[in-house]
Order: sequence, then structure tokens, then C-alpha cells
Amino acid sequence: MRRTRTLTAVFALAAGLLAGGPPALAATGDEPAQVPLAADTYTWKNARIDGGGFVPGIVFNRTEKNLAYARTDIGGAYRWQQSTKTWTPLLDHVGWDDWGHTGVVSVASDSVDPDRVYAAVGTYTNDWDPGNGAVLRSADRGATWRKADLPFKLGGNMPGRGMGERLAIDPNRNSVLYLGAPSGRGLWRSTDSGATWSQVTSFPNPGNYVQDPTDSSGYAADNQGIAWVTFDESTGTSGSATRTVYVGVADQENAVYRSTDAGATWTRLAGQPTGYLPHKGVLDAENGYLYVAYSDKGGPYDGGKGALWRYATATGTWTDISPVAEADTYFGYSGLTVDRQNPGTVMATAYSSWWPDTQIFRSTDSGATWTQAWEYTSYPARENRYTMDVSSVPWLTWGANPSPPEQTPKLGWMTEALEIDPFDSNRMMYGTGATIYGTENLENWDSGGKFTVEPMVQGLEETAVNDLVSPPSGAPLLSALGDVDGFRHTDLTKVPSMMFTSPTFTSSTSLDYAESDPDTVVRVGNLDAGPHIAFSTDNGAHWFAGTDPAGVSGGGTVAAAADGGRFVWSPDGAGVHHTTGFGTSWSASSGIPAGAIVESDRVDPRTFYGFKSGKFYVSTDGGATFTASAATGLPSGDSVRFKALPGAKGDIWLAGGAPDGAYGLWHSTDGGASFSKLPNVEQADTVGFGKAAPGASYQTLYTSAKIGGVRGIFRSTDQGATWTRINDDAHQWGWTGAAITGDPRVYGRVYVATNGRGIVYGDTSDAGGGNPDPDPDPEPTGACAVTYEVTNQWSGGFQADVRLTNTGTSAWSGWSLDWTFPNGQTVAQMWNAEHTRSGASVTAKNVAWNANVAPGASVAFGFTGSWTGSNARPAAFRLGERSCAVN
Repeated sequence: MRRTRTLTAVFALAAGLLAGGPPALAATGDEPAQVPLAADTYTWKNARIDGGGFVPGIVFNRTEKNLAYARTDIGGAYRWQQSTKTWTPLLDHVGWDDWGHTGVVSVASDSVDPDRVYAAVGTYTNDWDPGNGAVLRSADRGATWRKADLPFKLGGNMPGRGMGERLAIDPNRNSVLYLGAPSGRGLWRSTDSGATWSQVTSFPNPGNYVQDPTDSSGYAADNQGIAWVTFDESTGTSGSATRTVYVGVADQENAVYRSTDAGATWTRLAGQPTGYLPHKGVLDAENGYLYVAYSDKGGPYDGGKGALWRYATATGTWTDISPVAEADTYFGYSGLTVDRQNPGTVMATAYSSWWPDTQIFRSTDSGATWTQAWEYTSYPARENRYTMDVSSVPWLTWGANPSPPEQTPKLGWMTEALEIDPFDSNRMMYGTGATIYGTENLENWDSGGKFTVEPMVQGLEETAVNDLVSPPSGAPLLSALGDVDGFRHTDLTKVPSMMFTSPTFTSSTSLDYAESDPDTVVRVGNLDAGPHIAFSTDNGAHWFAGTDPAGVSGGGTVAAAADGGRFVWSPDGAGVHHTTGFGTSWSASSGIPAGAIVESDRVDPRTFYGFKSGKFYVSTDGGATFTASAATGLPSGDSVRFKALPGAKGDIWLAGGAPDGAYGLWHSTDGGASFSKLPNVEQADTVGFGKAAPGASYQTLYTSAKIGGVRGIFRSTDQGATWTRINDDAHQWGWTGAAITGDPRVYGRVYVATNGRGIVYGDTSDAGGGNPDPDPDPEPTGACAVTYEVTNQWSGGFQADVRLTNTGTSAWSGWSLDWTFPNGQTVAQMWNAEHTRSGASVTAKNVAWNANVAPGASVAFGFTGSWTGSNARPAAFRLGERSCAVN
């Protein structure tokens, strides 16, 4: 079950919570080296897992059918695509320096102008996230964004993140928005559609609830602040600010406030219940009821008591409508929704009922009476009003075989998001700690039939990736993941049937395979009680547990000998150990400090390597003894990842460091005795290998790095002499520093670890390698081809992607593409290219990092625009004086 995300080897786990931050985010004063860069157009996809993380918020637009958004705690925001019943990621453009903006505190969809959507972003309010929060605003449903920086932090992955929504748009005057802030920062307002924000100084209570005041990390010691904002739309008219606004505050004695003068003054609602925190506040304006879901804790994990209350807006009367007597609760309430087609129908969740299952409650008489999704017949037997079908995501059973009253798959846990479609009383979605579930026959609940619950999560990929390997045979990809252990992908386009089992770790931290025997695989991870290491002899299809040496408290890193005959393990809580066979007994290794990162030589089965605090270590006796090498100049910290090249003894690549010290990419060809730093790489955090380019003898290098002043994912086909950036500004995925590997069987394919966007893999359009021509022509020469595709279209607006391919024989050192729209369309915003326009004519020019395009390679850019009447694609494109083929 989902607990928290880790940035392995960068973040340290303390009491189950992240306690650190990526080391490479501070600015450096060094001028970037003048490094020639090529660009290659990659097609990026996710290796399908479907879900895998906590979804704390789901938001439906109130005026446009089928327009819905989901927010995740560290994995960005998504928009629902009704035609495919999938989710489209919206924040993949968030870059390395702003990695905290992948945590989404709240989402708001504008019901006056459905093209507009807002996201309040920021991951931690303590110093783990060095940046402040921001409010992102989009006028094209999240295709492109503008940012308003805030003078404080936001906490998408902080305690209390399931409360909300903290961000709300005035339904009558949509230029007015409110944002509830944490950390005692109070209530904030924008009157210019999110461009600027100021504190509402008249709001009297910034909140005071703290989960754990003694937490020295600041994670659990932060004031959870303002929980939600809700407008009473009946108290305003179109174009005028709504008069009545309700605000929920994380204060157990003073939880709900109201303004009746459009936010000028505020009062605590009289007669309100005390002793609880208001997780959600939902208004039924038609019947004049404000519903509030309460818990004694902030969630999303904790909560032992709760209540549901209804406030009559006309009379000021509070009524306890709790489905279960307070004395009988062992959970808090959070998920809360009203059926907008039938406002007397209300639903709520027991979000913190972990065992035997979550509970969902439903009332059709405004909370006077309730039914529940399941109940006991004769304990431990239970009767469910629903059936569950997880055939599309079969791992949601967790491979479990629980005893009654627990069942598998579970109805859920951490169920803080619950929404009935405002246009369809039969459709409901709710978030859990691992997925989004939903139903399309909800009204069967009331008719005595059973409604069907199934995953509605395809396209939403939310795992935190700790390690990746791509063996030369067997499955193309094995992964080590936070919260859901890891998967064996035999087909990247399909959801695996099950995560790793026997044992199933809460998080896997490292895995490796034997280079000459890829059927032999080892993985290590974290588990509350049980072994921390497992082995497979069939390429990860089946596993068996090993035995821990004394003192092990966490997975650490592990390495398999080239022939699979021995293993070296550096677990948390114990020093480095080695074993022959499959870990039935371990011996302590000497000469290497505890906590070292370990790897194996990919040719010599008796050679292993280690790194710790600036020192590189080598063992030539199977891990029994290590010796520190004489290599100097390596990073002094432990934010390092290194790998030995398959097929070449002693060929090692090491990436890592920090801006205030040594930082970059190093290469050793003498087994770590010495290392040479690549002068053309400013910063690097991962390194991996893949199939050599056609005509090349050395394997392709991949890295997440900063080269030529540009942060990105890079490829080299000539041992790092030259580099090609293979991602672009629209595909950055925040922090990508945990792992990277190429595919040894498919040239150009690369697998990238993200912290919350799952496993991203890319395939190249460049069949020949695509590194820069050492003497490029000053102007584009040769033939060209263009692919133009409208990828999204709505009333008055559209999004298009363009791919420009160099089909000639000479490299380009710059490019400029011209076209004319046939129906008078206009470009609003363009990414990965600069543009000018005159009437219907458009010119798109390269930016600095994608100026160089090798023969056979492509460059991609995209834009949003407007249209009326028709939206036909341009018939012709010109590169300088040459016409391009149109695909």
C-alpha cells in the first residue's frame, strides 16, 4: 500500500517519510561550456503499469460534460479523455530545477470558461523542496501553462494533502480565485485570473493543526493551514463576485468560516461541531445545504474518529448526519460529493478505514438515512453492493489471499477523492492509494442491484522509480519501484499481471541480473517484517526470498556477479556483505564502508565495485575484500550512480555530484584505478548503456545531465565525445536522477526513471546515431519532410504537433520552417521553437538546443492556436527556399 515516494540514493527515509532533496538543483555560477548539441525527435510513452500511487483529488467541470481532471501528490495533473477513457498528463513540461512543481496541491476547472484550468503546485513545505509553490494557469485545458510564483511553499506530498479543494474559482466572476495556504500563510486571492495573488488580510484564522510538533524534519510539524474553499453560487449573478464563500480551516475548534460580502469580512459559523478537522466542504445550493466531512486527523494515512454534518445555509442550523455513530467509528470521513442531477443524493468515504476495507456511504435524502457499500451479514462474512473487475489492472489484487472479512481486491484505502459526474448520475470516480476506481452503473446501488467497480486509470502513471534494468534476453524491462515493489515487463504496452511477489516489498530499492546469465536476477527492498532480498532464476518471472544478515533494516543496493554465482549486498542497517549461491548465509566484506553503493563487473565474475563519500572501491575476490582505489577528483558526496559496461572488463562510467563541488560524468578503463572527467558534461546524475548505433562498435551512452547549459536526457554514440539531446521542453518529467538504461536489443530505446510519472521510455526517429556533424553547414541543405498532426481540438482552440525531418545528407546547424494556414488559424503559444506570424503565415525557428539536426534525424515542436469554421492542416511547408515533403 502507498506510503510515500522516495528519491532513492538522494532522499533518506526517516520514519517512513522522505528526508532530503535532490542535490543538483541549486544554480551554479559557472558559464556553460560551448558544447555542440544535436537534437533527435523521440516518441515518448509509459511502460504501462496504470496507476500505482495516491490520487487525492478528482475535479469535474460543472458546465461541460466529460471534462474532468485528476491531481496526484507528486506525479502531476491529468485531464480525462472521454473518447478513449484515458488520462492525459499535463505537467510533463516541468523541468529539473522546478521538480517540486510535479506535486499538485489542488486543481480548479473553470465552469464559466471550460478552456481554463488552474493547478496549485509544490511538493514540500519544509526544506526538502528548495523552491516555492506556484499557481499554474492554462487557457487551453492544460496543453500549455503560465506560472505565477508564490512567496511560500505548497505541499502536494505533505500530511493533509487529501483535504480540499484548496483552490477555487468564483462561479459568477471567474477572474476571482481563492487559494488556501499551509504553514500559517492564510487565505490568498487573485482578481486577475491567477496572474497575481495577494493575501486576504481580513481572514482571521490561518489554521493551527500540526500532525507531530516534535518532528525535527519539519515534514509532520507544519501547520496544515486552509483546507478548502467553497462558493454558494446562488448568492451572485454572472459577472459579479459571489457574495457567500465558505472556507474550511485545519483547526479542531474553529473549522468553518463564511463571508457574505464577497470576501471582505469573515465570521466563524456559529454552532459548528468541534474536535474535528474539516476535510471536505461541498455545497448543495439547490437545497441550501453545506455538507462537511470531518476527521480527527489530517490524513491521508491517519484518522481514528470522524463525523458528517449538514449546515442549513438559510437558518444556520447544524445537523449531525453521520452514517455511523461516533462511538463506533475507527476512521475519519473525507471523500464527499453531491449528485448534481439529484442534489439530495450525497456520498462520503471512510478514507482511513484501512482494515478490513474502506467504506463508501450513500444517502438519497440529504443525509437523513444512509446505506453503505458493504456490511456484515454474520461476522466475518460480508455482503457487498458492488462487484469488482480489475482485469485491466490485475496487479491490484496484490497477489493476496486474505482471510475474511478482508477481501482482494480491496474497495480501497486513502479514499479522499470521491466525485459523482455532474452530468451522469451513474458515473462515479474515486481515488485510492494505488489507483482511480469508478463505476458507470452507480444507480444500481439504489435499485437493489450491484454496481460494477473497475479501474478508470489508464494513462495515469504514478509510480516512483528507484532502479531499472534491461537484460540482453528475456523480458526487456525489470523495475524497482516505490510502494508497489516492481514489475517484469514482457510487453511495454500492456499492464503486467502482477508485481513482484514472494516476497512483495513495500518498495524495491535496487535490482541486478547476471550479465552472462540474465535468468539470474536479484532485488532488494524495504519490508516492515520479513526478508529484504529476493532471487529469481527465470528472469524475474518467479522469486524466492533470501536470508538477511543481522541488522538489516532496508534494501540498499545489490550486485550480481557476471556469471550469477555470487552476490554483493550493501543493505541499510548493516555493512556490505557477500555470498555465494542465493544468500542462505552472508559474510561481511572488509575494506569498504557501510552504506556504499555496489555494482559488479559485467565480465569478470569475481570483480565488484563500490563507492562511498568520494572513494571508489574494488574487490577482485568476489566481494570478500575491497581496496580503495587511488582515483581522485570524484564527487565527495553520495549522490552518485555508476555502472560497468557489458562486454568490457573494467570499463566503468560514474555520474553524480553536487553544484558546490565536483559534478559531472567520469570514465574509467582500468577497473576504477583512475577516472577521467568528461569536459563537455557540466552535470550528470545517471548513466546507462544500450545497443550500439549502426556502424558503431561501442555501446550507446544515455544520461540525465546538463550539457551545453541545457538540462535534459542525452545520448552519445561515440563514448561521450558528442551528445544528442533526445527529450524536449515538453517532456522533462521533473526529477529524473534515479536511473536510466538503454535497451541492449533496440538501438535508440531508452528507459527513464521518474519520481511520480512512472517508467518513461523513448524510441528514436534517427536510425544513424544523430550526433552533431563536426563541421556543420551554416545553413540547412538537403531535403526535408514534415508531419503535422492536430492532437487536441475544442471549440475555438486546438493543439498541434509538428515533426521536421532532415531527409538530406548534410547536417543542419539551424532551421526555419514556413507555412500558411488555409483557414486563417492563428498560433497562440509555441514550444521547442520560436515563432513569428503575419496574418495566416507562420515561421517557426529553432531554439538553441535543437538547432543541429543530423541527416536522418528529426526535430519536433508544438503549439496551441485558435480557429473558426474549419481547421484544415497546411498544404505546404518550406525550409528556407526548399519545399518539404508532407507526410
